[in-house]
Amino acid sequence: MNTALWIIAALLAAAFLFSGLFKLALSHEKYTSAQDWAAGAPRWAPKAIGTLEVLSAIGVVLPALVNIAPVLVPLAATGLALVMVGAVTMHLRRGEIPALAPSAILLVLAAIVAYGRFGPYAF
Repeated sequence: MNTALWIIAALLAAAFLFSGLFKLALSHEKYTSAQDWAAGAPRWAPKAIGTLEVLSAIGVVLPALVNIAPVLVPLAATGLALVMVGAVTMHLRRGEIPALAPSAILLVLAAIVAYGRFGPYAF
C-alpha cells in the first residue's frame, strides 16, 4: 500500500504541477481565452489557484522524499482535495458535466493520499 500511495502522490504532483504552472505562466487574457471559467472569476483567482496547486504538488512528495516534516504530505493532499471540491462544485454549477470526471478523479486520489498518510500508512 505504501508503494501505491507513492505512485498516487507522484501522479497528483505531476498533474497539479502542470496545471498550476499553466495558470501561472499565461497572462490573464490568454488563460481566460483557454478556460471559460476564468472569465467570470476575479482576475486574481487563476494565479492564486495556480500558486496553491504548485505548492501542494511540491508538498505532496518533497517532505517525504527528504524526510523533513513528512506530516506536510497529508496536509498538502488535503489541500489538493479541497481545491478539487471547489473545482467539482464550479463544474456542477456551470453544467460542465464532461469536466467533472477529471476533477472527481483527482479529488478521490488526493483524498486517498490524505487518508493513507494521516492514517494507517503515515510516515
